[in-house]
Amino acid sequence: MPKKIEKKEIEKQIKPSKESKSASYEAKDIYVLEGLEPVRKRPGMYIGSTGADGLHHLIWECVDNSIDEAMGGFAQNIKVEILNDNKVAITDDGRGIPVDIHPQTKKSALETVMCTLHAGGKFGGDSYKVAGGLHGVGVSVVNALSTWVRVEVCRDGNLYFQEYKKGKPQYSVKKGEKCLNSGTKVIFSPDPEIFSNTEFNQKRILDHLRQQAFLTKGVKIEFIDWRNKTPFYYSFCFEGGLLAFIKYLNYSNQPIQKEIFYTNKVYENIDVEVAFIYNQEIEVQEMSFANNIYTPDGGMHLTGFRSALTRSLNDYARNNNFLKTSDDNLIGDDIREGLVVVVSVKLKDPQFEGQTKARLGNPPARTAVETIVSEALKEFLEKNSSEARPIIEKCLLTAKARKAARAAKDTVLRKGILEGMTLPGKLADCSSRNPEESELFIVEGDSAGGSAKSARDRKFQAILPLRGKILNVEKSRVDKILLNKEIRSLIMAIGTAIGKEFNISKIRYHRIIIATDADVDGAHIRTLLLTLFYRYFIEIIENGYLYIAQPPLYQIKAGKEIKYAYNDKEKEEILKEFSKNEKKQLTKIGIQRYKGLGEMNPEQLWETTMNGKNRILKQVTIEDVQEAERLFDILMGEVVEPRKHFIQSQATMVKNLDI
Repeated sequence: MPKKIEKKEIEKQIKPSKESKSASYEAKDIYVLEGLEPVRKRPGMYIGSTGADGLHHLIWECVDNSIDEAMGGFAQNIKVEILNDNKVAITDDGRGIPVDIHPQTKKSALETVMCTLHAGGKFGGDSYKVAGGLHGVGVSVVNALSTWVRVEVCRDGNLYFQEYKKGKPQYSVKKGEKCLNSGTKVIFSPDPEIFSNTEFNQKRILDHLRQQAFLTKGVKIEFIDWRNKTPFYYSFCFEGGLLAFIKYLNYSNQPIQKEIFYTNKVYENIDVEVAFIYNQEIEVQEMSFANNIYTPDGGMHLTGFRSALTRSLNDYARNNNFLKTSDDNLIGDDIREGLVVVVSVKLKDPQFEGQTKARLGNPPARTAVETIVSEALKEFLEKNSSEARPIIEKCLLTAKARKAARAAKDTVLRKGILEGMTLPGKLADCSSRNPEESELFIVEGDSAGGSAKSARDRKFQAILPLRGKILNVEKSRVDKILLNKEIRSLIMAIGTAIGKEFNISKIRYHRIIIATDADVDGAHIRTLLLTLFYRYFIEIIENGYLYIAQPPLYQIKAGKEIKYAYNDKEKEEILKEFSKNEKKQLTKIGIQRYKGLGEMNPEQLWETTMNGKNRILKQVTIEDVQEAERLFDILMGEVVEPRKHFIQSQATMVKNLDI
């Protein structure tokens, strides 16, 4: 619970002290950060965070430079290696960073690039027609946030190298042995003083490299992880480019068109490449890139595609008598349901929002994408009427479902419910109305609900028991979802509403805790709830409000002493500890295996699962949206074959299985 602060203490905190009044503020107090010092002082400004995202962003910055060489036609091979001591090496066969003296800095161009912010070949001239590293701070930021960096350049038949510590060169650029090829190799060791964890994640790196390989067709990207006894090796090379990407993204779905729409043309010096396919699912997968940089928040290029798609399909539907009047227009939501699309643009001077490049802001990109897609899609639909019909029919079905859903929401989600005036009867609410200190336990069944209600702290803990398994929302639209009594109770309890009416500011609890039994049914219910939150309450996950409770599996009792084990390993450790104790050896040791929360009495449930001092909560996060999307489609979608393959391939990794 939040600590209570007395009024006097608050006044003491805000009252200025005599020292603060007399603090010096003269010219000598103005600090000028030189070189790469600003990066070390405020790393989040340059890489987004100092957590796992920021750590891996160091690799992306180096890989982006190699990809830029490949997009320019100067590199064909890129290699990423995780070395034994958790260093990373990125190698390409591009032109190699120049090493001659820079006219402005009077230092080697290599040292200038590595040690100076906003220095690079991407701001002017003809070095790069397109490039992802707009800000020019990429590799210098990697240098600033690493304890040690070594750069090796093969250029003009010679090897050149230089080392740095925390961004500072240890010696001038040296000339080494002869080398036949050209290229750049950057080796760096992330600084543990900057990052909370310097352990690189193999899967995260592979997913990023696969994405880059799809976007840069024909370029080979290798990955080697040397950290284990047997090195892990993987390589990517996709001649099909976006066509291969779409097939990968749509692997677990049932397509409704045989031929993937694809176009790749240039409009006013902007290269536009778009591919899409429709499937039987409800969700939409839209991925957009600018100069191979993933833009998760979209931007002008994605807006241009959406406009072209909506207008083109409406025109085709009206011209072919699928739509009778202008009032029957299909809206964007109708058009995009079941759509899997990748939009990629390459342009000279991309304007991103911030160094993490989440959104593209160039207005000409919208015009280019809209123009090219409109022309190509019109031709595609006219030539492929057998493909156009199922697409239009799906959009019309979605429009019909949208109207039905609107009617359902009007009757189910009335204003009073949205404001929490009509809470579900089975909700045992907490007395606090402060969402920051309030938490909601979603428990499985009335038995567990009864124990939880007796065990809870009524001031800030609310209990909502669910009866049975909720609807699988992966296979259902909003109108059907809102007819489900259990889901409706949950929506009302949370307070945010659902769909377009969703409002995160109206959430009633900042900790929503899923507490299910430790068996197969409990795992299934938990999965169904996670699917619901991912599909319709994703902002709750993104804000860090969703948790999974981890109740103990065993109660181990020796005499009056009771201990709880949350897995088999802990159970064995406790038994070993008791067997070593001479007093315990004479006592009969009792082991109780909990199959459900309802088996615990209120005192046990409070002590192990609900008491903030003892309990274990796992926060639900989304590290990779595309991978989460793919797994939910496989595990919860309509198509059986991908799910069967997934279960068979992962069977040997199962640790706990109820039989």
